[in-house]
Amino acid sequence: MASRGLLRALAAPLMWGPAACRPPPARPMATLNQLHRMGRIKFPKPKPGPLGGSPQLKGVVLKTMTRKPKKPNSANRKCARVRLSNGREVICYIPGEGHNLQEHHQVLVEGGKTQDLPGVKLKIVRGKYDCAHVQKVKK
Repeated sequence: MASRGLLRALAAPLMWGPAACRPPPARPMATLNQLHRMGRIKFPKPKPGPLGGSPQLKGVVLKTMTRKPKKPNSANRKCARVRLSNGREVICYIPGEGHNLQEHHQVLVEGGKTQDLPGVKLKIVRGKYDCAHVQKVKK
């Protein structure tokens, strides 16, 4: 009798396929009593970033500045304070070596944070509107 139960236990995954071998769900179903006491779990809705869900936005440079990166790195990263077309003011990183940006220049801004600059979550697109391409180094 005991061997029959053992055989059934071994054969069960073969009969049901790989779905039977899954681990139990991470969060088991709540009982009615738990739902009554605590309510349903509320997951926060993802908030759109400074671009409001757009891939890129146009903006006007208010000020150019340099910022210092976090601890192990040392440099002066070129950044700009930009007023976006949706009304927000953000700080954007200017990639590449050298730039021609001044106040009132129009720029295209895209997402993409700079790892070692805290709070800088946007980059300026080079070669669009008033921001020139990165110049090749002359030898």
